[in-house]
Amino acid sequence: MGRPSRALLTREGIARAALQVVDEKGPDGLTMRALAERLGVKAASLYNHVPSKDALVDAVSGLVNDEIDHGPLGDPDWRSGLAAYARGYRAVFRRHPNALALLARRRVEADSALTGYDALLALLGRAGLEPADAAEVAAAVDYLVLGSAMETFAAGFTREPAAYRPQYPALADALDGSLARGGGATELDDRGFEVGLGLLLDGIGRRTS
Repeated sequence: MGRPSRALLTREGIARAALQVVDEKGPDGLTMRALAERLGVKAASLYNHVPSKDALVDAVSGLVNDEIDHGPLGDPDWRSGLAAYARGYRAVFRRHPNALALLARRRVEADSALTGYDALLALLGRAGLEPADAAEVAAAVDYLVLGSAMETFAAGFTREPAAYRPQYPALADALDGSLARGGGATELDDRGFEVGLGLLLDGIGRRTS
């Protein structure tokens, strides 16, 4: 099969290939040379569609944002809507964990991202929060979702619980208890996210009651 011609290049196609590179090799693996090799073209031809590395990352950010389902934010039941949104938001970055380090501190410019934040703040307003309070809660949602997608709590403890017990008995008890509930590191991380989400939802409920 021949190499793709330059005429086949599009901004979206380049962005999708870039996201694949990030997924496979991490953010440091995303270079214009590596991307050009994946697409079978010269690096110079990419600049006809994305003028800079910064523009390329913006395009990748747009693709990831497009995967986030904002539909639940229209749920008349703010609690179930926010919970479904947060779970779906987290699932996107669990699929693209390497993209998080690339995108987390970037400016919010993509229309899909701005529309999502507007819908989130509108839901929080319907729940009864004042605009300033809604902004703080929206930030808390980001911290919970993105932090839980980036960080693994359980996988950091590589020894058996008994090995921790002589010096760290409370840690050993906690790890033993988690193992008794079943599953491994992923299940513990998922349960931890659900605990945090529940506490956040309860906190919103108390502020709006």
